[in-house]
Amino acid sequence: MHQEAFLPARRTPACAAPQPVTLTQAEPVPAAQDHSTTTTERGSFCLARCTCGWSGPARRSRDLARTDAERHRTGT
Repeated sequence: MHQEAFLPARRTPACAAPQPVTLTQAEPVPAAQDHSTTTTERGSFCLARCTCGWSGPARRSRDLARTDAERHRTGT
């Protein structure tokens, strides 16, 4: 006969304090010649991406995604 393993439910104490969030300084954006930005579409959203690994927020407006890419590329 097969017996199911019993796993107790995980419980978080009701009085558990939230953990502090440590914010770090954003790394400076390298020179513009190190960046090549493009826009890509995912369903009804468009987002900007860069060769450095940066990715902008998903936008419904292609124009806003292009603006995000330009701001990233110029460092503004």
